[in-house]
Amino acid sequence: MRRKSREVTIGNVTIGGVHKVAIQSMTNTKTEDVAATVAQIHELEKAGCDIIRCAVPTMEAAAALKEIKKQIRIPLVADIHFDYKLAIAAVENGADKIRINPGNIGSTERVQAVVDCCREHHVPIRVGVNSGSLEKDLLEKYGGVTAEGLVESALDKAALIEKMGYNELVISIKSSDVRMAIRAHELIAKETDIPLHVGITEAGTVLTGSVKSALGLGVILYQGIGDTIRVSLTGEPVKEVQVAKEILRSLGLKKGGIEIVSCPTCGRTQIDLIGLAGQVEEMVQAYDDKELKVAVMGCVVNGPGEAKEADLGIAGGKGEGLLIRHGEVIKKLPEDQLLEALRQEIEAY
Repeated sequence: MRRKSREVTIGNVTIGGVHKVAIQSMTNTKTEDVAATVAQIHELEKAGCDIIRCAVPTMEAAAALKEIKKQIRIPLVADIHFDYKLAIAAVENGADKIRINPGNIGSTERVQAVVDCCREHHVPIRVGVNSGSLEKDLLEKYGGVTAEGLVESALDKAALIEKMGYNELVISIKSSDVRMAIRAHELIAKETDIPLHVGITEAGTVLTGSVKSALGLGVILYQGIGDTIRVSLTGEPVKEVQVAKEILRSLGLKKGGIEIVSCPTCGRTQIDLIGLAGQVEEMVQAYDDKELKVAVMGCVVNGPGEAKEADLGIAGGKGEGLLIRHGEVIKKLPEDQLLEALRQEIEAY
């Protein structure tokens, strides 16, 4: 059962309510470098990113948002730390949403100035709290960083902005501790209807970060909690989007796209199954409009049977392979023609 959250519109994407869980990522280019940033955003959009965030550490970066906005199609979020003037400049230069921690913006008057600017431009505010930014009084109250402290901090900051007369809000409470993140989201989901941006912060490399994100986001999303997600990886941002898509697809929260099933290698394998599966995985990224299951098998003996639940499949043998449709062999081909044959079947499906 999906948690009932209020709707918030970010550019041309609405989150919350019954809307799909939106995938986010963050550029790792210098935002001031408009060409490089736009190129990366286009790559991320092609991979399936719904909302993109850029760091805004300088006035030059804030000014660059205006030109970046002209060249992209997905909503642009400005990531702000400390300087309230950067938040205002980002909004005035076209940011569709800003991410701030009111606790490090400064005085109440400075927060009010940011809120007033966002209200004037109809720009939502994402209130971001993580385990590294928890206030000293909450650390003392709870005896360190806890899920309860993260929730209290986030709700206090959201309440502050709402008292200032603005409720176009998104909350993110992130921890690198998977169990803490799960607990925090379970708690906050009961306390507010503000949409939640979910992620495991500083999750790690592509391997460890993907595992931690799949576990943490999987448990949270399975409970119906979460309106937009980011998988945080120490790696290329496109990988974040790909992992996020697989998490959502595995939970039935994303329709479309091609699901890959492949067998583990064993002593019967006579082809480069690992390489072939990787090539297929890369190829199918271009077919997000298709909703198929594709099997990649390393054995022509058991391959057709193991692939019978897939829509399409290939199974390799020594120098040759099989093209399979719903468990039935439709063609025998040389090994080096399998990938192209599968591509043609996907396009025709």
